[in-house]
Amino acid sequence: MNTLPLIETLAPLAVVLGALILFGGVRYSRAGIIATVGTTILYYLHWRITRTIPWSGGPGDLWWPLLCLTVELAALFDAAILLAILSRPTDRSAEADAGEALLRARWTESPTKLPAVDVFIATYDEPRDVLEKTILGCLALNWPDARIWVLDDGRRQWVHDLCVAKGAGYINRPDNKGAKAGNINHALTLTTAPYVAVFDADFVPRRDFLLRTMGFFEDEKIGIVQIPHSFYNHDPMQTNLGLQQAMPDDQRFFFEAIMPGRDGWDASFCCGSNSVTRRKLFEDIGGGLPEGSITEDMLLTLASLRQGYVTRYLNEPLAYGLAAESTAAFFVQRQRWAQGAIQILYLKEGPLGPGLKLRHRFMFLPSAWVTQGLQSAFAILMPIMFMLFNLSPMIDVDLPSLTRYLLPLVLALLVGITLLAPGRYYPLAAQVLAVFQMFRILPVVLKTLIKPRGHVFKVTPKGSAAGGGNWETRVLFSCLFLIAASVAGMVANMGADYRIVVQDELLPMVSFWLLLNMLVMILVAMMCLEKPRIRGEERFEIQQPLSLLSDAGHMITSGKGDISLSGLGMEVDEPADLAIGERVQVVLPEVGIVRGFVRRTGRRIGVAFDFHSEEARDRLIVWLFTNRIQVNTQRPSALAVAGAVIRRLWAADLTVQALPATAPEPEAPQIKLSAATRLVQPAAVRKLAAANFDTGIAIASGSAENEPQEETGALHPAPLPLPAPRHAGLAG
Repeated sequence: MNTLPLIETLAPLAVVLGALILFGGVRYSRAGIIATVGTTILYYLHWRITRTIPWSGGPGDLWWPLLCLTVELAALFDAAILLAILSRPTDRSAEADAGEALLRARWTESPTKLPAVDVFIATYDEPRDVLEKTILGCLALNWPDARIWVLDDGRRQWVHDLCVAKGAGYINRPDNKGAKAGNINHALTLTTAPYVAVFDADFVPRRDFLLRTMGFFEDEKIGIVQIPHSFYNHDPMQTNLGLQQAMPDDQRFFFEAIMPGRDGWDASFCCGSNSVTRRKLFEDIGGGLPEGSITEDMLLTLASLRQGYVTRYLNEPLAYGLAAESTAAFFVQRQRWAQGAIQILYLKEGPLGPGLKLRHRFMFLPSAWVTQGLQSAFAILMPIMFMLFNLSPMIDVDLPSLTRYLLPLVLALLVGITLLAPGRYYPLAAQVLAVFQMFRILPVVLKTLIKPRGHVFKVTPKGSAAGGGNWETRVLFSCLFLIAASVAGMVANMGADYRIVVQDELLPMVSFWLLLNMLVMILVAMMCLEKPRIRGEERFEIQQPLSLLSDAGHMITSGKGDISLSGLGMEVDEPADLAIGERVQVVLPEVGIVRGFVRRTGRRIGVAFDFHSEEARDRLIVWLFTNRIQVNTQRPSALAVAGAVIRRLWAADLTVQALPATAPEPEAPQIKLSAATRLVQPAAVRKLAAANFDTGIAIASGSAENEPQEETGALHPAPLPLPAPRHAGLAG
């Protein structure tokens, strides 16, 4: 075997490591990190293409190496696009500060100086426990003329009644043509405000959402303002691996690293919810959202770019929603995203159509949906094929050459991206999630490439409709099969007499590769063991001291514990003198007194709320969901997350505890409205509207008198105003 001197073999690895230490720690340089990674990719590709492919061989020798090389090239192409995106991150918070200050000054002068905003809540089949939070949160928006509209594509009687009761506007339509895009387009024909904010049925905006976003529209070229999707619950990966407090949700890399980077290239895009759009943009592109793909938000952005508009991205958590609450809901959501992304390739309005800059064509290509799945699949299959069938993706390679060329590439990519997105990118967790998705998403992607049309639009189930508790058996058994194949490959090559692999010197590295793959697949298998949702409502950490009054006159105050819409858990220094079942009153800021009864006593007091009025419950929803939420806020290091993930193998609870057997509550029959357009105007005064930020007067909605109307929402007396939130550094 031709071996290189040790120093020459390790030199490339040392150079890459040294450059990453220099540019990532000693003297941080984003350009230096990207140059290091880019140079390493080119160095690897030169060797990979010129030295490891049997170009002189026949089809039998070429098919497998060329197939593996093609997948690698596609993955590295996407890596290059990612590096370009991460090279120009933006932080628009200072601009939002200036815009908010300007808007507040105008509001002080006269509320009529701020434009009207139509706030659309698009819904189809979401349950009440999800939808009512969004409605109440939008009604509490701090804006003088925000017109709240619930766009009910399910034509449900109870949604109509809920809107009338709360003072929100209600719109439905005769059919469901165009799915969500068609729903919004129909509402655009019935409303008139110059700006349109859109929220999915599970996203609750903070009260300052419009104050933080509307200032960007001072620039006439800004057509859309998008903020991240932040979540007040934990996703399936966090929950099923028991890592809720050890790592953030899987979308932080996209929303906190990729989207700010895209914004630097004017290539950020509307994400379907948590956005504000200039109505003139809709008019300029034909009157509404494009309906050619189920990812109407992406097509909207591409259409706006062709008209000279820019989508601005503000990386602040200004609205909170529900991450997928079960693996079933997770796959419904991701399969829909993948289908829609692939569909736009076939449309003239897509990234390959006319009228786009070259950089936008590259950055809007949905190739990552293909390459991520293929890369994960081949990363698992290549060592298995090598061990079981002696099929090598490379020729004329040995351990020194892999150390010299392959290891620097792996190091540069993993460490480089981690340094470019600290606290957002976690290599091991990302690989586990990629493999988990691969089994269900890759077949959908390949099917959509062949047949882009005819796929049913599926809404992600939320809240009580999300399910949970069922194992993901397809992925689980696939993982177990691949683990068994990996073990069989290693066992088959243990003895020299019956060894399958010809290149003996590669066995140690390939065996190590198989062990890493098995580690990942074990973690993926653990993700398949769905943990049932035990709590009906998400709990939030108490951020300020709360007081509890008992019927006996005792007052207990504590700032430790958690609170949800259904109850309170309060930690105290001394055991509380309370009896189980005792009636108590909890004093909550901005809410008032909420009644309840003691469910647990001692050093941790448990209180179940027993609302004396719907008004009190509504105020609690607004207080809980429209302020800053301390969930999924941790940003640990990549090493800390990797350590936590690996530790789960030793401390894993592989049992799924069954919930106590209870008779299911009978579902109320769904009463559907007839197939006709209905429009209920928002109430003249928004119930639970936030107070004017300096006068404390409830905000009027200012509905236009000439808007079409079939019914009028009931008017409600305005409750005591909620104080407006203040942004640090701005006078309130």
